[in-house]
Amino acid sequence: MVTVYCISYAPALLLVQVPNYSAQNQNLLLMIYMLTVVQLSDVLQYVFGKLFGKHKIAPRVSPSKTVEGFIGGGLSATGIGAALWWITPFSPLQSAGMAAIVVVAGFLGGIALSAVKRSIGAKDWGSMIEGHGGMLDRLDSVSFAAPVFFHMVRYFFEP
Repeated sequence: MVTVYCISYAPALLLVQVPNYSAQNQNLLLMIYMLTVVQLSDVLQYVFGKLFGKHKIAPRVSPSKTVEGFIGGGLSATGIGAALWWITPFSPLQSAGMAAIVVVAGFLGGIALSAVKRSIGAKDWGSMIEGHGGMLDRLDSVSFAAPVFFHMVRYFFEP
């Protein structure tokens, strides 16, 4: 229930009213921006963790997450988010800040839902994607990032 409710904030971005930006296609770009940053962050954290990871962040909850993965993937995803400023109502610096917030919220979502899985004795939410678990395993970071991003946009950019 929490996951479905929180993920519903992603399409809710279509309803945000940012001055000089709120056309339907532009709000779709805002949703794509958030999803791109959070998903790239997940992938890049995994890659950096595999390449350089030595220090585990939460070994009992999510054994594959490392400090090096989080830093390398997080900085890379933040840089990509900053480079995508032109599809958002943000300046390049604001876009970097919003991307950094999405990265941190996505990371916390991944850790929190991994803890939920561990508490019920599950390794993955399913087996649909070989080596990556189920579809919800791909969306656990979105479940925290979407509501945080939605409310940051509304607080700072809506009139």
